[in-house]
Amino acid sequence: MASSTVNVVRYTALLTGVFYGIAHRRTLQKAHDEEVKHHAVHEREHLIAQAKDAWKKKQEGSKGGVITDPEDPNFDLEKLIAKWESES
Repeated sequence: MASSTVNVVRYTALLTGVFYGIAHRRTLQKAHDEEVKHHAVHEREHLIAQAKDAWKKKQEGSKGGVITDPEDPNFDLEKLIAKWESES
């Protein structure tokens, strides 16, 4: 049989380990949450940069007067070919 001193040491060690595990888990979770937030911010910045580039490209395309999107109902293949011929 184990003495009461041994039982106190066992349970003290057990509780110390449990509380250490809780504290360690919190620090790991906090670091992970910061990394996720950092990634989300950079992903958002990347998407905004892509949208700005697409908008610039769309604005530059409309300045030429020729629609290059074949899905557009105002698309005219003859005008596009004439534009390409004049550029080269």
